[in-house]
Amino acid sequence: MQAIGGEVPDFSLEDLGRTSRSLRGELAGHQAAIVVFWSCICSHCLRNDDYLKTLQDHHPDIALLAVASRQQETPDDLRRAAADRKLGFPILIDPGGRLARQWYTEQTPRAFLIASDMRLLYRGAIDNFQFPGDPDYVAYLEPAIADLQAGRPIAQPDTASFGCAIQSVYYQLQKII
Repeated sequence: MQAIGGEVPDFSLEDLGRTSRSLRGELAGHQAAIVVFWSCICSHCLRNDDYLKTLQDHHPDIALLAVASRQQETPDDLRRAAADRKLGFPILIDPGGRLARQWYTEQTPRAFLIASDMRLLYRGAIDNFQFPGDPDYVAYLEPAIADLQAGRPIAQPDTASFGCAIQSVYYQLQKII
């Protein structure tokens, strides 16, 4: 597992427009990047659509890359969901879930905050899976971003994440044609 404060390896994946994007390339000119493992059918990811759609408006100095690793989602499924839900952030295709395995990610959403020098600053959930405005709502990623922007150490650099399985350990459903 990547150590908080340790360097993460660069990666390069194609986005939905078939353009290759690398983490290092996206970090150029930014203070940090958020890599979020994402799924077009996961209800927990769907719940975070509005947050992710406005993240770069609120934090223009932070790049955002969504990585689609779920095994049953095709590039066409991803493109259709992005268009239907008006998702403007980059969605990268992780064939076979290779990057998810390298980053020890088993569910979506799972977020990583990476400094411009490729150091891992935060790993875990976006929030506690409540809706903003709920009395029990607790954000995890936003306080980590605030700490970074204030030049403080990240107070809570690692949180448990919960969501939809990237790959079932029990079975793989076949698509019916």
